[in-house]
Amino acid sequence: MIEIRDNEVRRISEKDVHPILKFTGSFRHQAPGTVFELEESDLAKADAYEVDSYQRVEAPLANGGRAWVYVSKEP
Repeated sequence: MIEIRDNEVRRISEKDVHPILKFTGSFRHQAPGTVFELEESDLAKADAYEVDSYQRVEAPLANGGRAWVYVSKEP
């Protein structure tokens, strides 16, 4: 979990803390989630919403596909 200090993000999410993924390098470590099909404009809005602690990366999915996910910028 990460404390959110951005007041606008806190207002929208109605939460002071958000979950955050950290890359471990192990395929045994997986996170549940939902894949959404987005337009480029939607993805740009998601990028603008996320606070500086997150970065968007392309990641492998359990089904063999790939998707954008937001993960911790910290190693």
